[in-house]
Amino acid sequence: MTPQEASRRAREICSLAPIVPVLVVEDASKARPLAEALVAGGLPALEVTLRTPAALEVIAEMAQVKGGVVGAGTLVTPDDVRAAKEAGATFGVSPGATDDLIDACEALDLPLLAGAATATEAMRLLARGYDMLKFFPAEASGGAPALKAIGAPLPQISFCPTGGVSPANAESYLALPNVFCAGGSWVAPANLVAQNDWASIEGLAKAASTLGQ
Repeated sequence: MTPQEASRRAREICSLAPIVPVLVVEDASKARPLAEALVAGGLPALEVTLRTPAALEVIAEMAQVKGGVVGAGTLVTPDDVRAAKEAGATFGVSPGATDDLIDACEALDLPLLAGAATATEAMRLLARGYDMLKFFPAEASGGAPALKAIGAPLPQISFCPTGGVSPANAESYLALPNVFCAGGSWVAPANLVAQNDWASIEGLAKAASTLGQ
């Protein structure tokens, strides 16, 4: 997969809904009903972070949910990429970017949303052919004003800001011309997942699906 193909596919995924749920799931038995609730609420693109022992099994379960597009987040090493791809992930998300990580994604045809927090990082990825990136950590890196400033000299790069994005500030990001979507964890709070309260999660997803409109 070329960088251009990866960016095109990442942009298509980011265009599915204004919010991509960033999911940290401890129990794989919750995976399918959680994905079903989020998809039913209008958020089909799902980022499962590789931060729990159950993450790969969660990806495998969610990959079977009709209408869902499941990706793996927190990709750091080539081994992460291989494991995520084998589990059924159809896209990857990383907090930053290394040549080894990008090489692995290209070799395995896994579209990558690579992380960048500065103009230099974004320019290096653009030089390699990537023009759809993750802005991370968004709030800690200056929030929407910083991303707006980066976009002025680099209008050809689009972003999915993640990290500190919430219902209170999501609109400020989504209003930017260089933002396709934002990543957020608030649509699947741990307490609702633990309680199997899928109806409430679907409600949160429905509300999130209207942001930026």
